[in-house]
Amino acid sequence: MTRWAFRSATELARSLRDREVGAEELLDYFLGRVERLNPKINAVVARDEARARERARRADAAVAAGEVLGPLHGVPITVKESFDVAGLPSTHGIPEMRGNVAERDALAVQRLEAAGAIVFGKTNVPLRLADFQSYNEIYGTTENPYLAGRVPGGSSGGSAAALAAGLTGLELGSDIGGSIRNPAHFCGVFGHKPTWDLLPPRGHAAPGVLSSTDIAVIGPLARSAEDLELALQVLAGPDEISARAVRYELPVSGKPIASWRVAVWPDDAAAPVGAESRARIEAVAQLFADAGATVDHAARPAIDPALSQATYDSLLQPAMSGRLPDERFAELLARADALEAGDDSARARTLRNQVLRHRDWLQAHEARTHLRWAWHEFFQQWDVLLTPMMATPAFPHDHRPFGERTIDVDGAPRPYFEQIFWAGLTGVAFLPSTVVPTGPGAEGLPLGVQIAGPEWGDRITIEAARFLEQSGLRFVPPAGFEDE
Repeated sequence: MTRWAFRSATELARSLRDREVGAEELLDYFLGRVERLNPKINAVVARDEARARERARRADAAVAAGEVLGPLHGVPITVKESFDVAGLPSTHGIPEMRGNVAERDALAVQRLEAAGAIVFGKTNVPLRLADFQSYNEIYGTTENPYLAGRVPGGSSGGSAAALAAGLTGLELGSDIGGSIRNPAHFCGVFGHKPTWDLLPPRGHAAPGVLSSTDIAVIGPLARSAEDLELALQVLAGPDEISARAVRYELPVSGKPIASWRVAVWPDDAAAPVGAESRARIEAVAQLFADAGATVDHAARPAIDPALSQATYDSLLQPAMSGRLPDERFAELLARADALEAGDDSARARTLRNQVLRHRDWLQAHEARTHLRWAWHEFFQQWDVLLTPMMATPAFPHDHRPFGERTIDVDGAPRPYFEQIFWAGLTGVAFLPSTVVPTGPGAEGLPLGVQIAGPEWGDRITIEAARFLEQSGLRFVPPAGFEDE
């Protein structure tokens, strides 16, 4: 029997408070699983056992004294490699950053530890956090725990794989183009992309960078919806500057599911979705309908999806290229300057967006603001929107150059980054999105569904996730990761 590996963080914390297990004992348990099982998937890429053990002993001493350190008291967790943890490398998978060792913890790590969590390691990412796969020259390739040879997603791929394999109690990821949500989909776990800047990202950036990246957020991955709610409570809130005046009171729906209004967007010509993924969207919609909710497949915000995607790309590319070293950006600038005036290919559009003038960025930002207001009006009528996250379950590893990659959707090769449409649809407008696992498909690979809600409606999308979990859409552990 696998006693602790696949329990939720909330359940683990409860067992620790009730003295069913000690914090140091539980830490040893997870460290033992990492030692034994991590070689199968290569998800956990750095460990800090000494600091973790010291914190576990303090947690045990607190319990003995009748104290609780917080809602995550004694729970062993890992975080994405790109978060600063004092004494551990933060490379973002970039070979030139091998020697970058963090001097202090990211703010999110501080908040997790203040809530009692024990951070014992970090998990794998793709190069520059910019892929649907998680591999790099420093740490190698992470496998999907459900089927070797398939991707775990990216860029929080190591996070989702470690959770699914029962190597950690909770995970912290980040998302600018689905980097929490597609790994949750591919690895059958829960993931939440928060409203932009609800969770301050300080310490999740290149050394010395303090500003928030446009569109990008940090957020939790977990084995239960309840854990997402708990993590949100721990991590959300203004930073020290804004805390002088700002307070967040995130709303809940405050009504039974039978009174909900649920919109469904199961497919789009801009990013065709495979039959298996579409069927899961319909199954989730039916669960709402069976509970008495109003479900509508035609309801849409008053936006042009093509314009939304173009606006997203106009803002995403400069946000990503802003991370590049000066010499790499100079190369992009030279390539963009060499383009023919009439070249409107996808490659040309991407290059131009990567070196966008500030005036053009401001115009894209204005277009984004119009999108935000259109979504605001939409969510005056609808509680949540169901969409796909990715077109298919986890696809085979493909380490060729981006331009040579495709994804097979029901036998048809589709452009590799086409599926970023479903991430960008909500990401560009700062909307919260929660991914819920729907169980394994035909090949035993998980599939997820994205639940989008209004800005600052994070607790509403997680509320929907909890309803679906209670309706049977739970995390299902992969075979081969049981205790010996």
